[in-house]
Amino acid sequence: MPGDYYQILNVSRDASKEDIKQAFRRLARKYHPDVNKEEGAEERFKEINRAYEVLSDPETKARYDRFGEAGVSSGAGGPGYEYSDMGGFADIFETIFNGFGGMGTAPGGERRRKGGGPVSGDDLRLDLKLSFREAIFGGEKEVRIPHLESCQVCRGSGAKAGTGVKSCTTCSGSGQVRRTTRTPFGSFAQVTTCPTCNGSGEMIEEKCVSCGGAGRKQETKKLKITIPAGVDSGTRLRVANEGDAGLKGGNPGDLYVYVFVEPDPEFRRNGINIESETSISYLQAILGARVLVNTVDGEEALLIPPGTQPNTVLTLENKGVPKLGNAVARGSHLITIKIAIPTRFNAEERKLLEELAKIKGEQTNKGGLEGFLGGFFHK
Repeated sequence: MPGDYYQILNVSRDASKEDIKQAFRRLARKYHPDVNKEEGAEERFKEINRAYEVLSDPETKARYDRFGEAGVSSGAGGPGYEYSDMGGFADIFETIFNGFGGMGTAPGGERRRKGGGPVSGDDLRLDLKLSFREAIFGGEKEVRIPHLESCQVCRGSGAKAGTGVKSCTTCSGSGQVRRTTRTPFGSFAQVTTCPTCNGSGEMIEEKCVSCGGAGRKQETKKLKITIPAGVDSGTRLRVANEGDAGLKGGNPGDLYVYVFVEPDPEFRRNGINIESETSISYLQAILGARVLVNTVDGEEALLIPPGTQPNTVLTLENKGVPKLGNAVARGSHLITIKIAIPTRFNAEERKLLEELAKIKGEQTNKGGLEGFLGGFFHK
């Protein structure tokens, strides 16, 4: 059983027709399935529609006030009531969603306009994988996308050459069909989109052989996409007018590219910084050194200060990720220092290190070097 229609629209029982219309506009905008993707929104939207059907018509409203749902359950509206009336919600939807950039879509995914006018093409989505360096530096990427293109044979009309369009014989060009149902409470009219012309009010005399009368054909297109420097996984790029072609002169949709960056075996990204590790010898750590390290720009010299400790992080400025939208500004490359301590020494190396240990006054393990090296790296 449906709930109370006044409660559904959140209006009082003595609300005026204008109050009911305003309440409907507000709720329809909030719960329309093309706007609200939450679970239960579509059912809520249907309840709102039904409540407005009943309460917007004075005769139907009067029967509902007197008999409740039983007084209106046999039809969709009162005598003479049509969705296309000024009080009907077809026109209200057109007002609500006009200017939403094509957010409203008709069944089948095509955006439609009242009266069979131009129809905008659908937007498309492309998931694009990039390597780590492609995401850092950007550039051009060639992709192939399947989409609907205007038929070149009929120039998008859908009609065979030498023929045209005529008024739909089912709906006489109105785009709507009306069905009247007689009930004990009177006659009720229900208006729906014409199934023959799908609401356009027109029929093609002879269909184009190339596109079967659709006016568009599925084609795979090569496209070069410019990837800006600094994109990351989740970045969305809009390529204007590269979606499906429109109908009857309608604008094409857009292509939305969603970026996914593949991980790199050597580098990690942290915001606009890049992180990596490099290993140096214990002598380089003790004495300091100048070593070459890998960056996304190639090999770069890194200065190791004397006495560098394990896990020290050294910075190469301006070698990180370019800021998205401002490629001149870049982050840093942060390098974690790992120190490789050998497990074996030749006799000469061992002798030199043991002499150094004596000078330093370090205790060693049976003449070994563990105490000396351990003591050094913990000072």
